[in-house]
Amino acid sequence: MEKLTRLFDEMWVDYLEMTPLAGKVVKILENEEQKIVNDHIALRTVDLQNVNIDVLEKKFLEYGMTCEGEYHFPEKKLYARHYERAGYPKVFISQLILSEMPSFVRELMEKSLENINEISDSFYYSGRKWDLSFSDYQKVYKESEYAAWLLAIGYRPNHFTINVNALTKFPKLKKLNEFLLSKKIALNTSGGEIKGSPEQYLEQSSTLADKISVQFTDGEFEVPSCYFEFAKRYPQSNGKLFEGFVATNADKIFESTNIN
Repeated sequence: MEKLTRLFDEMWVDYLEMTPLAGKVVKILENEEQKIVNDHIALRTVDLQNVNIDVLEKKFLEYGMTCEGEYHFPEKKLYARHYERAGYPKVFISQLILSEMPSFVRELMEKSLENINEISDSFYYSGRKWDLSFSDYQKVYKESEYAAWLLAIGYRPNHFTINVNALTKFPKLKKLNEFLLSKKIALNTSGGEIKGSPEQYLEQSSTLADKISVQFTDGEFEVPSCYFEFAKRYPQSNGKLFEGFVATNADKIFESTNIN
C-alpha cells in the first residue's frame, strides 16, 4: 500500500474515534447512496523549531505532495500552507505565531512540546503526550481557542472534509446543509452557515466539534474535539477547478471548535 494512503487511513481511524458525529454523517449519506470522497484534512501546530510547518510538512513532501499555497490569519495570529498530490486529499497545515501570544501561552507551549524530537507517520495521529491542567486550558482558551485545542487534543487531524462535488444527490452545499439539519446535525453558523461563494470558487460549511471527555491533571472535563467540514469547489475562468483555500472562509471554519 502506498505510504501516503496508509497515513490518511490511519488518521481517519483516529479521527472517527475522536469524532463520532463524523461516522454518523457518513452513515447518513451512505444510506442515501452517496459516495464519500475526502477533500482535505487540517493539522494544527505552533511555530516552535521542533514542530513548525517546515517540520510537519516533511513527510507529506517525502510522499510526493507539493506546497501549493500559503495563507495569513492576522486576527487569529496564524500562518498556513496547503499541499496537493493528484489522486489524494489536500493537506492544510496551520501554525500559531507564538511571538504574538502572551508569555504564559508561549511558556506553556514550549514546556509541553519541548520533548517532541521525531516526526514519524504515527505522530500525525498521536494525540497529546504531555500533562495539562484544566485550569491552564481555560486560561489559554481566553487568549486563543486554537492554542487551547492543540494543548488539550494534541497532534491529530482537526477535521476531515467531504468533497461535495462528488455527491450526486446534493450537488449544492445549501441542499446538503438543509438535509443535515433535517437529520439534527448542528452546523457552525459563524459567518453564516455557508462560508464563501461561487465567485470565490469555494463554498464551505462544517459541523460543530464533537465534545469528548479529556483527562487533565486536575480532573476529567468535556472539551471540543474535532469536526466535519463540507467543501464545494467551482471551476475558474480557465475551466480548471479551484483547488486552493480562501483565508476569510477558513477564518470562520476555525471557529467550529469554539466552546458553545
